[in-house]
Amino acid sequence: MSDMTNVSHLLALHSIDGLGPIRLRAVLEYFKDPKLAWEANEGELLKIGIFKNTVNLLLETRKNLKPETYAEEIAASGIKWITIFDESYPRLLREIYDPPVVVYYKGKLDDLGQKAIAVVGTRKMTGYGKVVTEEFTKGLVNAGLTVISGLARGVDSQAHLTAVSENGRTIAVLGGGLNNIFPPENRSLAAKIASDFGAVISEFPPTYPSLPGNFPARNRIISGLSLAVVVIEAAEDSGSLITARLALEQGREVFAVPGPITSDLSKGPINLIKEGARIVFSPDEVLEELGMSKVQSAKFKVQSEDLSEEERQVLGVLENENRHIDEIGRQLNFPSPKISALLLKMEISGLVQSMGAGIYCKK
Repeated sequence: MSDMTNVSHLLALHSIDGLGPIRLRAVLEYFKDPKLAWEANEGELLKIGIFKNTVNLLLETRKNLKPETYAEEIAASGIKWITIFDESYPRLLREIYDPPVVVYYKGKLDDLGQKAIAVVGTRKMTGYGKVVTEEFTKGLVNAGLTVISGLARGVDSQAHLTAVSENGRTIAVLGGGLNNIFPPENRSLAAKIASDFGAVISEFPPTYPSLPGNFPARNRIISGLSLAVVVIEAAEDSGSLITARLALEQGREVFAVPGPITSDLSKGPINLIKEGARIVFSPDEVLEELGMSKVQSAKFKVQSEDLSEEERQVLGVLENENRHIDEIGRQLNFPSPKISALLLKMEISGLVQSMGAGIYCKK
């Protein structure tokens, strides 16, 4: 759909609340031309099954909205779009039951979804979840994969941040319009992704608000763009489980990372495993299951023979459990300045990782 008039009228139709992807496609199939659909009378629209309140909204909207001007305003705000009629529309997304008719985006959509993995999880991420999200995201982007997530607080944000820090590619899928980034504290992250590290996308018109009811629709795009979905920390009622179940319906692989059995945030992954998701403990297992080879990180790794005796003792304490810095010091009988210096050195060397609040874990 390269004709600008047709595209403008399609965007105008797409702005009408109530014309979701399935109903909008039915309208386009009937009228064959977005301009004819936009200009149709009430009787024609009702005849093809459009709800009366949606028809009324369309008739009211077109009194004041000029399609060409509307499209120009969207473009002027730095937002681009791709439609399902374009050859460059993501192949994987096109295959799902109800692909979005229009996808708005900022950034670059080169090869979007051709080699992508979704990493999703709870908004209430723990220190354990942060470490696991970083590990999996690093492994995936270092293997040349795009990491897709939803820009929400918690695991989603951490996945995007880690991909950016590794100079990897990431796609953020929003539950509202691109001019209404939510949560607001992620606006700078969204801008960074769009400028250098991938794209921020949405099927919602640019000014559409982020509403709770939007997120299941957003989740089908996250899974629809991906070869597989990795779930890290999720309560039993988590939206991440919706993404995982949509992925299964779409024929995608679903991987679940187990967590401590004492945590409510382990219940979601455990339930997915019971339902047939593959249990994974490392990003290499994800790559292996998908028939992909890993790419070794060029970052410096300390060899075991290079460790001092004191570093070995610290690693011994952290072998099976995360511990607070004070507890490590007490167990080894090291004074506070010494254990602080040791842990800082070991963190720089990639041996341990701070989980926040003075708690450390072995990497």
